[in-house]
Amino acid sequence: MYHSPFILFVLIVVLGRRVSHAGRNAARTTFGVNSVNDYDDNDSDEVESYQRLMTEQKIIAELLERRHGRDYDWRVRPLGSPKPQSGESPVIVTVNMYLRTISKVDDVNMEYSLHFTFREEWLDERLIFHSPTLKHIILAPGQNIWMPDTFFQNEKEGKKHDIDSPNVLLRVYNGTGQILYSVRMTLTLSCPMQLQNYPMDIQLCFIDYASYAYTAQDIEYVWKKVEPVQIKVGLRQSLPSFVLSDVRTDNCTSVTNTGVYSCLRTVLELKREFSYYLLQLYVPSFMLVAVSWVSFWLDKDSVPARVTLGVTTLLTMTTQASGVNAKLPPVSYTKAIDVWIGVCLAFIFGALLEFALVNWAARKDMLEDNRKRQRMHNNLLNSENEESSPVIYRTTLFESAPPPPPPVDYPRLKTPSRFAFAKPEYSCMVKEERKFYSRLHRNRNFWYRMWNVKYRQKSKRIDVLARIFFPIAFVLFNCGYWVRYLKPYLAVSNYADY
Repeated sequence: MYHSPFILFVLIVVLGRRVSHAGRNAARTTFGVNSVNDYDDNDSDEVESYQRLMTEQKIIAELLERRHGRDYDWRVRPLGSPKPQSGESPVIVTVNMYLRTISKVDDVNMEYSLHFTFREEWLDERLIFHSPTLKHIILAPGQNIWMPDTFFQNEKEGKKHDIDSPNVLLRVYNGTGQILYSVRMTLTLSCPMQLQNYPMDIQLCFIDYASYAYTAQDIEYVWKKVEPVQIKVGLRQSLPSFVLSDVRTDNCTSVTNTGVYSCLRTVLELKREFSYYLLQLYVPSFMLVAVSWVSFWLDKDSVPARVTLGVTTLLTMTTQASGVNAKLPPVSYTKAIDVWIGVCLAFIFGALLEFALVNWAARKDMLEDNRKRQRMHNNLLNSENEESSPVIYRTTLFESAPPPPPPVDYPRLKTPSRFAFAKPEYSCMVKEERKFYSRLHRNRNFWYRMWNVKYRQKSKRIDVLARIFFPIAFVLFNCGYWVRYLKPYLAVSNYADY
């Protein structure tokens, strides 16, 4: 029998109550009428709770031990209907859950830990009872009844909490045979992540539960209509690097070789916190690229300074890239952080190559200057040789040449200007137009003189062009990069309405 210890406990309580009545009678004669009323109230409460307890245990004994002349077999599933004559139908299992904490979102192993309360409700016509006083009865964990064989499809590890007693609730409602099963558990679930937009990514993690042995003809899972997923207040603060932006429910009924199985799915939308990566990755790498541009303003002859600056920034950027990739799984596609780091490395490496180009151009400028000086030296020697030649030759040479014709002074004809008969207002406009083109011509001459006189050497021109080209190209890249990756990230709200 299931309840022989409990019956012994009831007998002990009854004997204790009889012994306590003698003391209470003496107290009644000593303290008077008021004390008698207090004791009567306490007695009535104790009697009522005792009767409720006895009624509940009696109902449980009748339901589980003997029912219509036979014992309750917990290995046989219910018919799924309160009327046995209606025939066999699938057991409808209504599911809801209460999320408590989400922690340990691991990008490398692609998993996360979830602490939640899982609830199921179904109908067992064999446990229908009628009581005028009880709304429901609570079964102890050792009192076996039929339960759905629910399992979590993407579970890696899991446990049910039993401190300081098993955190399990099994309740049977009066008159309906409806059963509520609630259990608190912690699971480690797999979450296949798509890291193309990392660290501005939004991950969808699932909780899939289905029956392991019963097909859809035996068990059908449905969501509770009101609040199928409840969320504990402050759950967002429990996530160190993510924000729970949305929670959705879905259906994941699967078809296998053994049949069709009913399945339910909870979708957790996790939005990664970007502020950490902005301060620890993007801002330092941006500064490294800007520091590499300092070499454009150094003199071309400062070889140690420019080489040291370029190599140092390149190695620092490489070390930063290695630290980022160490926290991520080796995937076959390109991530957003890979694009950023790759372009930053390209700009830093380009600054180093620019100095190599400047050094090559400086050597060419030096060779060209040497050739010019050699040419001027040769011309000077030739002119000295010509001056030292015989004067008779030069005189004879010039005397043999015919004298040039005298210049003819042709009379200049004054033609009337096309603006001679113009109005004064139009003449003023023409004067202003001439001044404008004159200033434009002077400005053009200024930049022309600046380019051909101040930056006459090709090496200097390369540095000047690099000072303009590198920042403009990096700004254009930033515009395209942030529009591509940051705009979809900001479109998702951090705080969805649950």
